[in-house]
Amino acid sequence: MLYSEERKNKIHAYVEKHKRASVQHLCDAFNVSESTIRRDLSELEQDHLLRRTHGGAIAFESVNFEPTVTEKADRFQKEKQIIATRAASYIQEGDTILIDAGTTTLPLIYEIKHFSSLTVVTNSVVHSELLKDSPQIEVVVPGGRLRHETQALVGPITDQTLSLLHVDKAFIGTNGIDLSDGLTTPNLIEASTKRTMISQSSEVIVLADHSKFEKVTFAKFGDIDDIDRFITDEQVDQSFVSEFHQRGVKLDIVLLQED
Repeated sequence: MLYSEERKNKIHAYVEKHKRASVQHLCDAFNVSESTIRRDLSELEQDHLLRRTHGGAIAFESVNFEPTVTEKADRFQKEKQIIATRAASYIQEGDTILIDAGTTTLPLIYEIKHFSSLTVVTNSVVHSELLKDSPQIEVVVPGGRLRHETQALVGPITDQTLSLLHVDKAFIGTNGIDLSDGLTTPNLIEASTKRTMISQSSEVIVLADHSKFEKVTFAKFGDIDDIDRFITDEQVDQSFVSEFHQRGVKLDIVLLQED
């Protein structure tokens, strides 16, 4: 049997290495009760060594941390592609859609190029540049301040322009999804623009690979119930799947195709 401090040190080391751990796994690993593990996790959270979540814990990360577009581009490419393919299946000819800035929504731009009639609203300078040679797609780009970190147009001018529009479907990216804390992003101004996008859309679809679940960053831009559908990959934790189903939230889980 380990002393309390030894056990907490090992729990912290495990979570740091694997980025997450469930209460049940830790109970089995250390042969102690759920109440003991929950108490250990609570104390580790108080020391800012990890963050408790529904059913376990995740590694502590600054809520203001935000990788750049370049840093995010190579992460979970396969997952992002299959998510985009599924997202495109919800688009119909003649739709007016909004595509949020970000590397998760980026593959969707390539998926929609075969459409013969679409109107696309996007606050991404990258997305709009990729559509410049697709004359069958009408592209609307709101003005605003350019955030170099995400290559997104955001802020009061962007929000004011978006508030004058209404779209059939909005495809939104997010940095974090948590059942209690909702949808979050590291930047306060970008969160405001995402809120406006949600409010101006008949149907809101969030595209997020499994790494975004059980994660909370600085600024909240929506609740789980604000979203009509989430599209993610098969590596999402099953406890989240069960909770989503219990709350009646539509969750599309896309299988990774074998090479």
